[in-house]
Amino acid sequence: MEGLKKILGIVWIILALLAAYFCIVRFGVPKLGTGHQEDLVFGLIIVFILTPIISIGLGIFGYYAWKGEYDKDKI
Repeated sequence: MEGLKKILGIVWIILALLAAYFCIVRFGVPKLGTGHQEDLVFGLIIVFILTPIISIGLGIFGYYAWKGEYDKDKI
Protein backbone atom coordinates (compact mmCIF):
# COMPACT_ATOMS: atom_id res chain seq x y z
CA MET A 1 0.00 0.00 0.00
CA GLU A 2 2.87 2.35 0.76
CA GLY A 3 4.29 1.81 -2.73
CA LEU A 4 0.93 2.70 -4.23
CA LYS A 5 0.90 5.95 -2.24
CA LYS A 6 4.31 6.85 -3.64
CA ILE A 7 3.22 6.14 -7.21
CA LEU A 8 0.04 8.15 -6.73
CA GLY A 9 2.16 10.98 -5.32
CA ILE A 10 3.95 11.19 -8.66
CA VAL A 11 0.56 11.10 -10.40
CA TRP A 12 -0.62 14.05 -8.27
CA ILE A 13 2.50 16.02 -9.18
CA ILE A 14 1.89 15.37 -12.87
CA LEU A 15 -1.74 16.42 -12.41
CA ALA A 16 -0.53 19.65 -10.79
CA LEU A 17 1.60 20.43 -13.83
CA LEU A 18 -1.22 19.58 -16.21
CA ALA A 19 -3.68 21.71 -14.22
CA ALA A 20 -1.28 24.66 -14.37
CA TYR A 21 -0.88 24.20 -18.12
CA PHE A 22 -4.59 23.98 -18.83
CA CYS A 23 -5.53 26.83 -16.50
CA ILE A 24 -3.00 29.19 -18.04
CA VAL A 25 -2.78 28.17 -21.70
CA ARG A 26 -6.29 26.91 -22.39
CA PHE A 27 -8.50 28.94 -20.04
CA GLY A 28 -6.69 32.05 -18.82
CA VAL A 29 -4.64 33.56 -21.63
CA PRO A 30 -7.29 33.22 -24.38
CA LYS A 31 -9.76 35.09 -22.16
CA LEU A 32 -7.25 37.89 -21.55
CA GLY A 33 -6.91 38.58 -25.27
CA THR A 34 -10.58 38.95 -26.22
CA GLY A 35 -10.97 42.56 -25.14
CA HIS A 36 -14.28 42.10 -23.31
CA GLN A 37 -14.38 43.21 -19.70
CA GLU A 38 -16.13 40.09 -18.40
CA ASP A 39 -13.60 37.87 -20.17
CA LEU A 40 -10.72 39.93 -18.77
CA VAL A 41 -11.99 39.55 -15.21
CA PHE A 42 -12.53 35.80 -15.67
CA GLY A 43 -9.06 35.39 -17.19
CA LEU A 44 -7.39 37.30 -14.36
CA ILE A 45 -9.20 35.22 -11.75
CA ILE A 46 -8.18 31.99 -13.50
CA VAL A 47 -4.52 32.97 -13.99
CA PHE A 48 -3.72 34.75 -10.74
CA ILE A 49 -6.06 33.18 -8.16
CA LEU A 50 -7.28 29.73 -9.16
CA THR A 51 -4.17 28.41 -10.94
CA PRO A 52 -1.80 28.85 -7.99
CA ILE A 53 -4.32 27.41 -5.53
CA ILE A 54 -5.00 24.34 -7.65
CA SER A 55 -1.50 23.57 -8.88
CA ILE A 56 0.36 24.32 -5.64
CA GLY A 57 -2.18 22.34 -3.60
CA LEU A 58 -1.96 19.29 -5.85
CA GLY A 59 1.81 19.57 -6.02
CA ILE A 60 2.31 19.75 -2.26
CA PHE A 61 -0.07 16.85 -1.68
CA GLY A 62 1.74 14.79 -4.30
CA TYR A 63 5.15 15.68 -2.90
CA TYR A 64 4.18 14.60 0.62
CA ALA A 65 2.63 11.38 -0.68
CA TRP A 66 5.76 10.67 -2.73
CA LYS A 67 8.07 11.30 0.22
CA GLY A 68 6.03 9.02 2.50
CA GLU A 69 4.61 11.58 4.92
CA TYR A 70 1.27 9.75 4.94
CA ASP A 71 2.73 6.40 5.98
CA LYS A 72 1.19 4.66 8.98
CA ASP A 73 4.45 4.61 10.94
CA LYS A 74 4.63 8.43 10.80
CA ILE A 75 1.40 8.85 12.79
